Amino acid sequence: MSDEAPGGGSGLVTPVRVIIALCLVAPFVAMLWVGSYAKTDPVFIGIPFFYWYQMLWVIVSTALTMIAYRLWQHDQRGRGGARTSPKGGAAK
Repeated sequence: MSDEAPGGGSGLVTPVRVIIALCLVAPFVAMLWVGSYAKTDPVFIGIPFFYWYQMLWVIVSTALTMIAYRLWQHDQRGRGGARTSPKGGAAK
């Protein structure tokens, strides 16, 4: 039996994978901790803090997800995790 996980990479916890997890968990923590942003001040261009904080996290979440994806790709390339089929496409 192989030590390799179904996704192609090993099941090791590495610093890169910890950073990936933090990038993906941070938006959930920020949005689920409602008490931290359930207020109206400070107002930004007439929009109460409650609303503009959530909208800011849409942009931040997108950036963090992109960073996590790029780190994952880099991690997989470094491990040789991307198996290819004989025709050059990714294996199923």
